[in-house]
Amino acid sequence: MNLETASAESVKKTEKEKIEERREEVLKSGRKFKYPLQYSKHKLVVITIIVAVAAVIGSVIAGYLLLYKVQTTSDVMYRLTKILPVGVAKVDGENVRYSDYLMLYKSSVRPIEEQSGFLGEGGDEDARRNYFKRSALNAAEEYTYAAKLARERNIEVAQSEIDAAFDDHRRVGGTELGSESFLRIVKDNFGLSEDEYRYMLKLSLLKKNVSVAIDTNAKSTITEVKKYLSENNDDFKKARDQFSSRVEYEETAGFVGAENVDGGRAIKALSLGKDQVSEPFVSSNGDGYYIIKCTEKSGSDVSYVSLLVKFSEFDKQMSSLREANKIEEYIEIPE
Repeated sequence: MNLETASAESVKKTEKEKIEERREEVLKSGRKFKYPLQYSKHKLVVITIIVAVAAVIGSVIAGYLLLYKVQTTSDVMYRLTKILPVGVAKVDGENVRYSDYLMLYKSSVRPIEEQSGFLGEGGDEDARRNYFKRSALNAAEEYTYAAKLARERNIEVAQSEIDAAFDDHRRVGGTELGSESFLRIVKDNFGLSEDEYRYMLKLSLLKKNVSVAIDTNAKSTITEVKKYLSENNDDFKKARDQFSSRVEYEETAGFVGAENVDGGRAIKALSLGKDQVSEPFVSSNGDGYYIIKCTEKSGSDVSYVSLLVKFSEFDKQMSSLREANKIEEYIEIPE
């Protein structure tokens, strides 16, 4: 009985081992497919990361070449620079946004290209294009420095100032255009949206407010001019001779209307009586202080004489920054 039982157990054990061995063989076969697949997935992830990094590096290099070497001014690049705050220069440690430079440049050349289709012929076209590039870069640098001074002095531009300037521009030319019609003209002629146009107005007004705040000499001079006029029968020519190079004298050749592009002088003159002299006021284009005298009125037209004390402190500070090499430009614009 014991031998028979032992023999049966031996058979059972052998069958069990056979099953285990078979199971192991099946698992082994599965591992041949499993582990290479895991390895392939890992390799795929690594390759994907490498390709993604290479694509990013390639895009950065391509963007760098397009912006700083080729100096492309395309609409696509302008939109990209509005999203990515890349710089075109640095002024006294402040980054000058490439998008500001492109916006100013494109709004300058757009009217000419719309009218004639080109900026010139041959080398003349390159020269004119470089002229507009230089003007746009200078303006972008000035606005950036103005923003820096404004931040340091807590100078702001109120929304009401922007709205008033926007409305003034709608009235230029003697006809008050509706907002929609005016913005269509802005888009067609300058390639700017309403937000972009208002942003340009804000930059201009900020520089104007900063100039008023920092130019104490201009303020002092216009006060002297006002006092001199009151003591000399409001004789503008005599004041011109007295203050010489410190003021600029101008008189209209005849009658002008309120739409005259003159820094707001015609509008101010229309608010005065004949031979009445205004209080000093800042020109709408922000170049300095005016005092005007209404010499004649005829309905909605007026003639006047004016004295201008120009702002100079801001320009002096910009020149000092250039001389001290505190303005670093990342692009080269041929003279």
